Amino acid sequence: MANIIVKSDEKEVVSALCSLVEGKARAALSENPTSTFNLGLSGGSLSKFLCAGLPKIETDWTRWRLFFCDERLVPADDPDSTWGVYKSGLLEVTPLTAEQFLIVDTNLSPPDAAADYQSKLTAIAGPQLKLDLLLLGAGPDGHTCSLFPNHPLLSELAPPEGRIVADITDSPKPPSERVTLTLPVVNSALCCVFAAVGASKAGMVAQLLGEKDPDNPEDLPARMVKPKNGELYWILDTSAAKDLTL
Repeated sequence: MANIIVKSDEKEVVSALCSLVEGKARAALSENPTSTFNLGLSGGSLSKFLCAGLPKIETDWTRWRLFFCDERLVPADDPDSTWGVYKSGLLEVTPLTAEQFLIVDTNLSPPDAAADYQSKLTAIAGPQLKLDLLLLGAGPDGHTCSLFPNHPLLSELAPPEGRIVADITDSPKPPSERVTLTLPVVNSALCCVFAAVGASKAGMVAQLLGEKDPDNPEDLPARMVKPKNGELYWILDTSAAKDLTL
């Protein structure tokens, strides 16, 4: 079951989100002197929240390793590039360096980009894929990462039978070519967090956190995020949570 945290406004949501990130980093880095904090990032409003709030936390930044829950196969200077957003935003306001980010090679074909990124991710996260925290977004259609409703990728098997990172060439939301973590890998993370603010998100939030629609047997990808051995958080402001029954 999701842990639902409701704050009064966007500023408090940012504070709660970054405080949670700070705590998860502290826990991961306390395991042993050589441990790293493996953090998965998404684009959209989450990048805005993180660029605003992360500079205020206390942590050993040198031991962070950051990767992307999904990425569009576009150049870094393209507005659709998730890496580009963090490169121009987060690097300027924290001690993080570009070398700490696991970057998708967008010059490769979609299948090769996914295979290359999978190799990179297992190299830093280990064969058991220790993903400490995934920061996720949810679209108006209920998609998360680049996992869209009714798409065959939702049926991807868990590793080793299935892929850790998959390519998609028919995204219903442009750009069409992307790579994404698969759903079983998302659900293997130690913690997954969604954050949303504003009344425009209320309907989506209510749909994703409410009872499943009996008239729609196909579940929504963001609703399918249920870490098997981890935690799930939704951090909302009162406007985004206004249609929830808590």
